[in-house]
Amino acid sequence: MNAKDMLGRVGLVTVEEARKAFDAAFTMPALSTEKVCVTTSLRRVLAADVNALSPLPAFARSSMDGYAAAAAGTFGATDSMPAYLSVAGEVAMGEEAITPLAKGQAVRISTGGMLPPGADAVVMLEHTQMLDKETVEVMKPVAPGDNVVQAGDDVQAGDTLLAKGHRIRPQDMGALAGIGVTKVEVYTRPRVAIINTGNEIVEASAEPEPGQVRDINSYNLAGLVEQAGGEPVTLGIFRDEYDAISSAVEKGLGDSDIVAITGGSSVGTRDLTAKVISDIGGPGVLVHGVSVRPGKPVIIGLAGGKPVFGLPGHPVAVTVSFELFIGPLIKRLSGEVDPLGIAGIPPMRVVRARMTRNYSSAQGREDHLRVSLELVEGELWARPILGKSGLITTLVRAHGTVVIQLSKLGLEKGEWVDVRLFD
Repeated sequence: MNAKDMLGRVGLVTVEEARKAFDAAFTMPALSTEKVCVTTSLRRVLAADVNALSPLPAFARSSMDGYAAAAAGTFGATDSMPAYLSVAGEVAMGEEAITPLAKGQAVRISTGGMLPPGADAVVMLEHTQMLDKETVEVMKPVAPGDNVVQAGDDVQAGDTLLAKGHRIRPQDMGALAGIGVTKVEVYTRPRVAIINTGNEIVEASAEPEPGQVRDINSYNLAGLVEQAGGEPVTLGIFRDEYDAISSAVEKGLGDSDIVAITGGSSVGTRDLTAKVISDIGGPGVLVHGVSVRPGKPVIIGLAGGKPVFGLPGHPVAVTVSFELFIGPLIKRLSGEVDPLGIAGIPPMRVVRARMTRNYSSAQGREDHLRVSLELVEGELWARPILGKSGLITTLVRAHGTVVIQLSKLGLEKGEWVDVRLFD
């Protein structure tokens, strides 16, 4: 747990120190797996390599409309001195081409058609002209392999198409179907229990009384969890009472892999989250307070070996805390590996832009500034979205965030920055 200063207050740690404290105490559990249909596999993480049992494509096929022929019969062909080939028919789409070509013969073929025996190239249709019903003029030569996709050009039999730990994308689904794989073994999605606390919080469908606000954080968190590859489990809204929060956390620990609690993380008389985490089971609270804005009061702990996070009550702080700590953990628990094998690759898309105005930041904290993007004369500009962290619309209006490091006092107008785009 964080060290205390002379007044007994808990000191802040950096984001990196918070991650190290968690990693030192957390033991990765064994990950469970399941089989799913390729049609429902999008964004799931493979639990085993997928190897091709046969080549793709399984036969040599044309990549152009034209004439399949032996390339040698076209050598030296020009507009003024074309080569002449005898047309021996046409390859029908979807049918096996079994009749071999004799010397000097060609067959009409469409894109994707199977090359017949004796053909090693395809002459593009626009480089030919029919002389009569049985003869075609070739006005440009081809080399062996021109305009042909050879058997196994995409995937050879035995090749690893997709590796264990890979998160499946739409193009991967197509490739799996192409080699005849209709089911894949994937890691079970980590379950994240979402507990919203606060006497002032009511359901989104309710009409708030004076002093009450509708639930925002549960919906925001559920979307963030889903987006990161987890399965959100919303347990409900609970009053700022020890027994209520403790019971909710125990329920979450019972059937989920991570517990996320919103509200009750700031220092004050109603700060029950830290006590609940520590009372349920060791090692308890590991970090209470991180030098980041927004999100300073975040709590990171382990209860019974499972991660428990106490998130601030403001929506923007919830999002920043999630992206810093919970999102990366969900990816680890879902079995995903670094797709490039390079440490430090940002887990989100990043674009370069220039600041539209000066922005000051306090030294000694990591500042996450919401920005919107504008295209001006071919250049991207980042415009700060100003507002307190309790305003959800500052996230809605933003395209991403700019991280201002601990050592910086702010950003200058025109300065180039990296914008981490929201997914």
